[in-house]
Amino acid sequence: MGSPFAISIYASDSMKAATAAQAAFRKADELNEILSDYIDSSELNKLSLTSGHDRYIEVSQPLFDILQKSMEAAKMSNGAYDITIGPVVKLWRIARKTKMFPEKDAVKSALAKTGYQYLHLDSVHHSVWLEKPGMKLDVGGLGKGFVAAAAFEVLKQYGFNCAMINAGGKIVIGEPPPNKDGWLIGINAPQEKENILPELLVLKNISIATSGDIYQFVELNGKRYSHIVDPKTGIGLTRRKNVTAIANDGTTADWLATACSVFSEKESFRLIEKFPGAALLITENRKGRIYKRSSPNFKNYLQKHF
Repeated sequence: MGSPFAISIYASDSMKAATAAQAAFRKADELNEILSDYIDSSELNKLSLTSGHDRYIEVSQPLFDILQKSMEAAKMSNGAYDITIGPVVKLWRIARKTKMFPEKDAVKSALAKTGYQYLHLDSVHHSVWLEKPGMKLDVGGLGKGFVAAAAFEVLKQYGFNCAMINAGGKIVIGEPPPNKDGWLIGINAPQEKENILPELLVLKNISIATSGDIYQFVELNGKRYSHIVDPKTGIGLTRRKNVTAIANDGTTADWLATACSVFSEKESFRLIEKFPGAALLITENRKGRIYKRSSPNFKNYLQKHF
């Protein structure tokens, strides 16, 4: 997935905990081999190569599962999250390397190869049909949360529920540490790699994800473009904000953070209301001042000071 992957476990037996962690890391590696669009031989990339062939392709259970979740996300976000954005993402990766803005015709051509409506799933046979020629799938907007959730399930199978997995800022959290209300989680301040917001979160049995342009962006003609691309325009986002989503599972938290980065604030808060227990925080640095907007229940997850 191209990101740090950290596992924290509270345990009385370090050897058993180490064994469980190794198994969870193996699960993450296995899923990376299936889902990475950076690995030419991944199952995801092989599936993309079948686009436009007018036939269904049987896929593995993990790949089918993430494709199902991706379609749910696309429909619920009206395409603000779209797994078929791969052709456009590829252009922006080149732009980050060359420091050159993608040509308008190239963006238009790439957009013509996208559209979640052209991704068809057969749940009976676990098979997939990519209708349009040139389609390229990219699970970057929810893959880390999906992998973190799967790895956490491995820890639970080994009997370790008091644990936390952090996959590049997409965090799955289990039972709280002994004598604690939850795990303390900090959120990066917008445009800051090291500094976090003063308010800490206390979380248990839930997931959290933050999306922004702290690490992946390109500056072109004096404007900063995020690695997060608007599926409707094909252009990297330029608004300098961080979006943090809290949800019941890692995959949902991940794609909500992605979709709400694309959405307006009004659309974002309307979307988050559809998920019981979910919460949203949007932070933005405007000329050195941090502006924050959050869903009403976000305060329920903040550390209480006495």
